[in-house]
Parts: sequence; structure tokens; C-alpha cells
Amino acid sequence: MSRQDYGPLLDAIRGVRWPARRTVGAALPGAHRSHQRGTSGEFTEYRLYRQGDDPRQLDWRLLARSDRAFVRLTDDRAVLPTWFVVDASASMAFPDTRTIPDAISKWQMACRVAVGLAAVAHASGDPVGLIVNAPGGPLRLGARTRRGTVGEVARMLDLVPLHDAVPTVAGSTLASLFNTLPVRARVVVLTDLLGDADALVRLAAQRHVAGGLVECIHVVAREELDLPAGAFVARDPDDLALERPLDRPSHTAYRATFDRFRAQASQQWRATGAGYTEVCTDAPPARVVRQIVGGRLIERATS
Repeated sequence: MSRQDYGPLLDAIRGVRWPARRTVGAALPGAHRSHQRGTSGEFTEYRLYRQGDDPRQLDWRLLARSDRAFVRLTDDRAVLPTWFVVDASASMAFPDTRTIPDAISKWQMACRVAVGLAAVAHASGDPVGLIVNAPGGPLRLGARTRRGTVGEVARMLDLVPLHDAVPTVAGSTLASLFNTLPVRARVVVLTDLLGDADALVRLAAQRHVAGGLVECIHVVAREELDLPAGAFVARDPDDLALERPLDRPSHTAYRATFDRFRAQASQQWRATGAGYTEVCTDAPPARVVRQIVGGRLIERATS
């Protein structure tokens, strides 16, 4: 059993479908439009017959009515392997739910969104896989369509000892794991972008040019947007030796800097051709999933 209760979320998104944002390469028959044109699949248009066309594509009834030879063009449908790359760096454990029981950490929100999207992709017959830059080394679940795959994704996420996170293990940075995945796939990266963000953007741009699809789910905590009142010390979770006192006058400067960071992230990811969604930890997960699959962005994480 998963430690998080995903039942209400999965009930709320039942029946939701996640069409690819563009046509995908030819593959096994599935739910997404394929580049391949054939004689099966969904009818799209007629075209005048040309020498070399397959005679089986001729529309004989139209030929009889018009005395002109037309072929029927269709869009074949393909499966789309969907991989989830989930950031388990120490900063994703913020806020610490062990000391703030009612809070929702960035990690918890990332897990909920990943499981919800995995359920939607799996319901369409798409293979679903998972890779996590866990503190003790990367965790990987190969893309599969079999029954129980969504439960396996949830259980693997539960295995991650996030509060024991240390600076990233060599060779398991999010970008290095991202780069191991097949190009002809949809890759969903769930992260707070406080690690190797520049490398991820470059890889996303390369993958888009090569025909892949990438979605960035940028997770921010409500507590990052609305700082607590009064003075306190901010500490870097990936390097506890780095800390900085913040008082009320410095709140304004912090928020301006954080807003610039978020705006830049949005601009950079969209420029690559990837999807980009900013998700706040206090947003309802089912609504977030529906907005992502519908292609509608959650601007400023407050809508």
C-alpha cells in the first residue's frame, strides 16, 4: 500500500484523457495521432490519386459519382510511452511536514501529480515508466502497460527517503537521468528547478527537435510564495552550511527575486517547445492534472 492516499484523486480524474500536443512517430496502435498515414485509423481528407498510390486507398464510390479518382487519407493512431522524472533532491522536502503536520511539501505534491498523470496515461494504453534521483542512487521502473502499473509507481515513490536526502549522488542528477530516456516518448519532469535547471532546458530543446515531447511541472511551495512574518534564518537544504537571515525588509527583495526566477523558467521552457506548468502545493491535485492534460497553464500557481 502507498503511504499517500491516492484514491480520491484517482476517482476524480477517472475518464480523463491526455492527447499528445503534436503527432508522434509511428508505433504500435494507440490513442495518439501518428505521423504515419495509412488505410486504417481516423479519416482526415481526400486527395487526387497519383501514380504510385496504393489502389486500396481509392474511394470507389466517389469515383463512380464524380468520375475522378480520389484516395482516402487517414491518421493512424500510436501509443506514446510516458516517462515521469521526479526530483527527489533535498529542496523538494520543503516545507518539512514532520514539524508542520498540516503542510504539503513539494515532494508530496509532485508525487500526487505524477500518480494522477500516470493513471491518465495508463488508462489510454500508454506504457508508463518512472525514474527518480533518489538520495541513495536512482530508482527506475521500466515503462509498462500491465495492470497495477500505477500502483507500482506510487509504491516506488513511497520508497524514497526524502528527509535523508544529501547532495545529489554523482551520476544521478535529474538531467543525467532525463538523458537516459528514449527520445520517442513523452517525458514529464516534476521538479522545483532549484538544481540543474539549465541542463534540463537544453536537453528539452534537443529532445523537441528530435521529435520527443517534454512537459515540465514546476512545483513551488505556498510557503515560498508567502514568507512567514518576522525574522528567521533561511537554510539551503542541499548545503546546510549555507544560511541567510531574512527580516521583514528583505522579504520584498526575496519575493522580487523569486518572481523573476519563476518568470524566467516559464519563458525558457516554452521557448524549447516543451509544455510548462507551475503548480503550487495548495492547489487541488485533481484540478492540476486536468489542467495539465488540457494544456492550460497554472499561471503564478494561484488560479
